Amino acid sequence: MAGLRERKKEQTRRLIAETARQLFSERGFEHVTIAEIAEAADVAVQTVFNYFPTKEDLVYWRLGTFEAQLLETIRERPKGESVLAAFRRFLLSQRGLMGDVEPAAHEQLVEMTRMILASPALLAREEQIFVGYTASLAEVIRGEEGGDGIEPVVAANALMGAHRALVSFARRRIAEGARPPRLGREVRTQAERAFALLEQGLGGELTPAQARSRAARKP
Repeated sequence: MAGLRERKKEQTRRLIAETARQLFSERGFEHVTIAEIAEAADVAVQTVFNYFPTKEDLVYWRLGTFEAQLLETIRERPKGESVLAAFRRFLLSQRGLMGDVEPAAHEQLVEMTRMILASPALLAREEQIFVGYTASLAEVIRGEEGGDGIEPVVAANALMGAHRALVSFARRRIAEGARPPRLGREVRTQAERAFALLEQGLGGELTPAQARSRAARKP
């Protein structure tokens, strides 16, 4: 259980992030300064930077948890389950990405979507984050099999490419006015199509040793 100090720090982090979200939603990401966020949250400017090194981190701060959970899912998957299957299981469990949210949460999702699509700085930062996730995933896959081939990098890029495609699709449909539960059904259908394509193209293996073993069994 987290101690009092840790709980207070988390409360401050959430307060700053929620304050920033409200200001960004009202005025746009580029039109809000860190000083204005600090004043609205009743904290010092340095306190904001202590929790969020960059302004963009105020928007993407939860993605660190997403990465940690994704990599843990891959590392701790049941014996016999492929990386592709574990990745699919994890992604389909993300209610926000899948559009399976309550009405109030959906309105926040709409605000966030509009803000990100209108901000080149946020889109660029997101690109950097996804590149980092891809590299981390490739290292996890390589760590299972060893070697210095390109297969782990190819596999990680294929998986994260599916994820990014789903994010883009969901945002487009949100911008077009799609709402739950229809939004969730549409995104889930696209996810199933994406993973079916990966299954056909990659054989559901996604690790070098498994691919070599499968190839060796073929007549």
